[in-house]
Amino acid sequence: MGTYEENWEKMSDKSKDLERARQSFIEEFEAINWYEQRIEGTGDPELKKILEHNRDEEKEHAALLFEYVKKNDPEQADALKKSDL
Repeated sequence: MGTYEENWEKMSDKSKDLERARQSFIEEFEAINWYEQRIEGTGDPELKKILEHNRDEEKEHAALLFEYVKKNDPEQADALKKSDL
């Protein structure tokens, strides 16, 4: 992946998949922010409705990825339980 600094080839498949999920999670939140900016910037009600729909889909994608990480990274799941989230 683009942000990984160690030898990708030596990583386990599980670690690679978690990296993919985490990076995708980051990208979903970036997309949510971009849609929010566009929603607030437009004066066109039709476009605003489309952008809101797209933003909400990105939120669903982020939620699915987060659930995947929780399921496949027990330490992350434990940290969430301890933080009362």
